[in-house]
Amino acid sequence: MSDPAASSGIRSLADDLRRRTDDQLQGLLLERPDLARPAPSDLTALAARSTTRASTQRAVDGLDRAALDVLTVCVALDVPLTLGPVADGMGAEGSDRRIVADLMERLWRLGLLWGDEPRQVSRTVAEILGPYPAGLGPSRAQLRLPALPPSAGGEEEGMPGAAAVVLDSLTWGPPIAVTEVGTRAHEAAQWLAEHGWCALDGDRLILPREVALERRGGRVLRAASLVPPRPTGTERSPDVIDRTGAGSASECLALLEELLSAWSARPPRVLKAGGLAVRDLQAIARALEVEPSRAAFLVEVAHAAGLVGEDDQDEPQWAPTADYDEWLDLPGGSRWSQLVTAWWESTRDAALIGTHRDGKPVAALSSGVHRPWVRGLRQEILAIVATAGPGQAVGQDAVLEVLAWQRPRRLPGDAADVVRAVLDEAGTLGLVALGAVTSAARILVGRTEARGLDPVRAEDLGAELARAVETHLPAPVEHVLLQADLTAVVPGPMTGSLAHFLRLAADVESRGGASVHRFSEASIRRVLDAGWSVEETLSALADASATQVPQPLDYLVRDAARRHGRVRVTGARGVLVVDDPGTLAAMLADRSLGALQLRRVAPTVALSAVAPDLMLDLLRASGHPAVLETASGAIALRQAKVRRARPVVAGRPVVHSVDVDAASGIVAQMRSGEMATERTRAAGGPALLPTGDPTASLVALRDASVDGRPVWVGYSDAGGAVRRFLFHPESVEHGAVHGTADGVRRTLSIHRVTGVAAE
Repeated sequence: MSDPAASSGIRSLADDLRRRTDDQLQGLLLERPDLARPAPSDLTALAARSTTRASTQRAVDGLDRAALDVLTVCVALDVPLTLGPVADGMGAEGSDRRIVADLMERLWRLGLLWGDEPRQVSRTVAEILGPYPAGLGPSRAQLRLPALPPSAGGEEEGMPGAAAVVLDSLTWGPPIAVTEVGTRAHEAAQWLAEHGWCALDGDRLILPREVALERRGGRVLRAASLVPPRPTGTERSPDVIDRTGAGSASECLALLEELLSAWSARPPRVLKAGGLAVRDLQAIARALEVEPSRAAFLVEVAHAAGLVGEDDQDEPQWAPTADYDEWLDLPGGSRWSQLVTAWWESTRDAALIGTHRDGKPVAALSSGVHRPWVRGLRQEILAIVATAGPGQAVGQDAVLEVLAWQRPRRLPGDAADVVRAVLDEAGTLGLVALGAVTSAARILVGRTEARGLDPVRAEDLGAELARAVETHLPAPVEHVLLQADLTAVVPGPMTGSLAHFLRLAADVESRGGASVHRFSEASIRRVLDAGWSVEETLSALADASATQVPQPLDYLVRDAARRHGRVRVTGARGVLVVDDPGTLAAMLADRSLGALQLRRVAPTVALSAVAPDLMLDLLRASGHPAVLETASGAIALRQAKVRRARPVVAGRPVVHSVDVDAASGIVAQMRSGEMATERTRAAGGPALLPTGDPTASLVALRDASVDGRPVWVGYSDAGGAVRRFLFHPESVEHGAVHGTADGVRRTLSIHRVTGVAAE
């Protein structure tokens, strides 16, 4: 049978590419950007590069289920690839045949099919899809079997039951079964082989392709999936979703402020191997009253947004950066948009924290959290939920079903866990609420292109996100409700100055839409230690309260101030001074202070050999509100040090995409290269040899060996000199090409081939 492609004048993918328009070539480069870097010298080089295994693998892996099914059928069929046989092999009828035609056209645009109808399949595609596409085995001719026996459909007349069972098990693949000698299955296999149904090679039973297709009723696939599943869910009010999401966003901001405030005073150390210790992660989780997994996510988001980094100490610690102070001064919407865009573009997967990779536990803020592909998958997951429509709550199973259709060959083994983690993280940030995306999430999905955000567009997107969420965020409050039970109720997020004072003067007791903060002697002592007087403290409380300061709180402040400084540690001599001899007597009898080794030298004075700072910590831990006194007798303020790390360089991945202008320039360059080659050939000279990479040269030589045609080869000898000659390749294996040149058999090493061009 003559080759249809050859009869149409198209003998290869390179011939096909030469017949395409500039717009079609630009489309190929835009859909397969790996072909454009580095720019091919001509269309022959483009064809060689597009059929390399790496590039073909990338193109096939990028197909959705419908396109992959059509391509599988094209590889499996041993007939001319026109619409009729392919649609029949898919079981497509009516309007579905139009879909199959469009998909074949799409595969042609991608260079996975080539030629006019009937189309041809790129050789590398068959290698990518494996030896048994759609579960079909070799043909009868390949197995050297006689003609197909007549079939009566269903269970053939005279066939033993065991043989029919074996045949049925092989019909839809895999087409090979291993049987054990002496079993009924092996006897059935022998019967099938003797009667020409199958081939038996030792203990391997192989079902011919023709038999499988007949038993399948002519269909290649059991069921084709030409239309993507559409996620549907429960209908909810978009306004309720936005308000619920804004509540989650507000809580996320509050938790991050508390986390970073705690690390400002007591930053955790950086592990020697990098990352955050488990005990430090658990400590911050307890402080925030959240699960460790949620605390890990907050830490990772803060790091991605440049709010946390390593400081410059000899023993580095994780501390807020200088950007954190600027971030605190921003409006709530702007602070939130920075977190969201950082998470959206991050290639780190917080869900890995606490798991094991390569036998080692994954720590927060470590390199083990890095998973480059999670960024694209995260964006796809949120886009799937967004396609359900405003107010539509979509479950994880529905998202996973759509995801499996969109990327059947690129779905990770833990896809269900990834989907659950992404939706949980989006819920924590307020992008997903009640199972549906918020208005801000729709903006994020709609404005983000597949090839990433440039800095200008990222800034515009951040401003748009801030405006979208600002209208739903609770308004910052400037006053709290002070209560007689020594608590303060804060009905919303606080302004910066109020939040700073309340964090200093009280401890968080409960969180939510309205947080509760409790005052205690220890918390008031923090204010006094920071240098506040009684009057300043009471005045700040009065300014912060919408009502008068409750009498119990007034008493607490004054009593704490009265006791503050009654016990003093003099740093000059390690001297302990108290106002009351009875207090000193009680301290001398306190076993918890034994480490101080106190020795009374006067009714209200004792000496200790312990350093003053350590004396102060031990006294306070035992319930004695001690202060540090200078040599002059004044009280030294002992404020907590605020630690800041160096600014974090933005970690947004750089995506080198191919735009229309770049593709247009590459096409013009390839056309110019083709014209130069044609002029050389017209003048009777040898073909111009492009400088190709070894992989592209290998593909070109392999194709030439299969087609039985000679090619011009540039070859570097042992001395480094490059010669060109006409080479007739015969076989390619193990990085070498065997063939003849000038009637002499030669073996060429691929790494020495400088270029290959058609004759």
